[in-house]
Amino acid sequence: MTTGSGTVLVVEDEESIADVLAIALRYHRFEVMTAGTVRDALSLAEHTRPDAALLDVMLPDGDGRALGRELRVRRPDLALVFLTARDAPAEIVGALGFGDDYITKPFDVDVVVARLTAVLRRTRPPDVLPQRPPLRYGDLELDETTYSVRRAGRTVELTPTEYALLRFLVRNGGRIVPKDQLLRHVWQYEHTPPESTVVETYISYLRRKLDALGPPVITTRRGVGYGLA
Repeated sequence: MTTGSGTVLVVEDEESIADVLAIALRYHRFEVMTAGTVRDALSLAEHTRPDAALLDVMLPDGDGRALGRELRVRRPDLALVFLTARDAPAEIVGALGFGDDYITKPFDVDVVVARLTAVLRRTRPPDVLPQRPPLRYGDLELDETTYSVRRAGRTVELTPTEYALLRFLVRNGGRIVPKDQLLRHVWQYEHTPPESTVVETYISYLRRKLDALGPPVITTRRGVGYGLA
């Protein structure tokens, strides 16, 4: 059985779906809070500190993506996973611009729990972090204690998933990392979805942020994967 730890805020206005998610998460030893509206979710998040939020995109009093942005402003370390019936590429890309995963309905509840666990595993630091030397590559510096990134001495604001991807590339130095390895090690995918573009999407996010502070640093080997210049 998967052993979870931490608190999950489930924001879903369909009670049957919220109940199923809550039961499954509690079975896997997560603490669970539920809300059916944007207003209730913000109130709960204000008085508690969830480690992750499962957010329905279509809520009766607002948009789950806007709620996600507000929660991320209040808690930059909060993991965000979106649940929605919308599966258009533009919807997915937009949500992944600041969220950590995107699951379309109908879904298998065990898959939701597994992917949420994977998100928390790659984004949440342990309760006590040892002091570790920073990772360096060229003018990049990743602080493994504060999970912060600098390029040429200037701070780069990254989401938890963007940080995890960059860290894996830095740890592999100048080597080209195949896409399937990135999916396994960063997204914890055991089986690579053939149609997945999540790696390409996050590489574009990293390039946009890093290239604003210097020459291009991420290289592409078409049909193979990505590395650092």
